[in-house]
Amino acid sequence: MVYTIVVHLYAKDDQTSISKLQHKLIEASTVYGKDRETVGWHVMQSVSDPRAFTIVERYERESSQKYHLENPYWKSFDPYVIPLLEKPMDLRRFNELDVNNAAAGDHVHDRADPSIGQMYEDA
Repeated sequence: MVYTIVVHLYAKDDQTSISKLQHKLIEASTVYGKDRETVGWHVMQSVSDPRAFTIVERYERESSQKYHLENPYWKSFDPYVIPLLEKPMDLRRFNELDVNNAAAGDHVHDRADPSIGQMYEDA
């Protein structure tokens, strides 16, 4: 089962903070994506609010994050990023559900949800 951490970050309201945060997250992704037992380390920026960023860290298992925390780069990340943020990071931890091995009686949508189609109307 894949262990996932999702972190939401919100930059201060100035272009310098936004740009510095964007570049640091890109750099961090290239470093952390190579850590042992890391499935993926993805960074995103909101399409509607350039101050809003999200990190999705995916590890083989919960204990795999120890390699991430042991990476020497970790010591420089928070001291650089925290001063660029308007509010504290929002960190959430998840175990991904194994949809490929769902039990026969589990609920699965067998038709399109009309709200999904509407979601892309204005795109």
